Amino acid sequence: MKSFVDQDACIACGLCVSTCEDVYHFNEEGKAEAVEGIIPAEYEDDCRTAAENCPTMAIEVDEGELFSQLLP
Repeated sequence: MKSFVDQDACIACGLCVSTCEDVYHFNEEGKAEAVEGIIPAEYEDDCRTAAENCPTMAIEVDEGELFSQLLP
């Protein structure tokens, strides 16, 4: 799984950061962004929750099969 935050849509409300601080953080512009790379399995549910609850739908979660095949 990977996650991306649309910087144009993000309103920096902090919901994603408070939901999953191991994946989402605020960048220098004060907008939320996700860590780069594949998200560890233990954070996947929280990432889905953050994406589902984002008030501007700025968070994209990509659960492509390729990512799961790369994990041990």
